Amino acid sequence: MALKMRLARGGAKKRPHYSIVIADARSPRDGRFIEKIGTFNPMLPKDGERVKLDVERAKHWLANGVQPTDRVLRFLDEAGLLKRDARNNPQKALPGKKAQERIDARKQAEEDAKAKAAEAAAAPAEEAPAAEAPAEEAPAEEAAKEETAG
Repeated sequence: MALKMRLARGGAKKRPHYSIVIADARSPRDGRFIEKIGTFNPMLPKDGERVKLDVERAKHWLANGVQPTDRVLRFLDEAGLLKRDARNNPQKALPGKKAQERIDARKQAEEDAKAKAAEAAAAPAEEAPAAEAPAEEAPAEEAAKEETAG
């Protein structure tokens, strides 16, 4: 039988109050439990007594192989019974797959628009000097020929 040290919810709607219980892992969250070893009231201020825990019973159950849930492990870490490693999930802030596809599509469209604008700006610039250059050279050449002839 796998035992868990977990929270069982009580209290009214939008006014939660939790009991820290030892229960079979297969039993429902608010269902049957073996022993109640403390309480957690999230409505109280953080500097107040939000968590009340029977440390001796918690030590007893931990010695007998009870696995605490993550939230209860935080309470045990504050009490100095167990060490909880800090978690780091750098992927958490990234957008989901579909949102990432939309972002990539938008970036691709912007790059295509910039490339077309650059081509459009470069094409007339290349054609204009080529078209104007012979027109400019011709009068200069004619003027030079007139001066040498005259």
